[in-house]
Amino acid sequence: MSGLDVTYPQRIFPLEHTGNILEERMPEASLPLLKGTLDLLVLKALTWGPMHGFGIASWLEQDSDGALGVDDSAMYQALHRLEGRGHIEAEWGVTENNRRARYYTLTTAGRRHLRAETESWLRYTTSVTSILTRTARPA
Repeated sequence: MSGLDVTYPQRIFPLEHTGNILEERMPEASLPLLKGTLDLLVLKALTWGPMHGFGIASWLEQDSDGALGVDDSAMYQALHRLEGRGHIEAEWGVTENNRRARYYTLTTAGRRHLRAETESWLRYTTSVTSILTRTARPA
């Protein structure tokens, strides 16, 4: 796989309420998630406290002004992957709508991983931005 692999959302969270009917919606300026960024974004979301998968996806869409939509399958694969690596833990709980859901929390190892990956991501994006915004060819 190359560094340019992207995941395009098939179904977007959150669902918008219209009366009793739930409608799926895709933001006009939806951006694909670059491979590997979803795990980082999930870990960041969990720094705010325990969340269930739908809550994480909703936070990502809201915090990105609708630009980052997450396929529900990709979200749960990321949660399972992160749990398997010991970066998050899960516990059953009840949602605001009185439904059972798994609530995820960040582990100490997950916080360390988030810190290291954030530093790496910021170095990477700074380098790419520098190259893409150049107006003159370097000598």
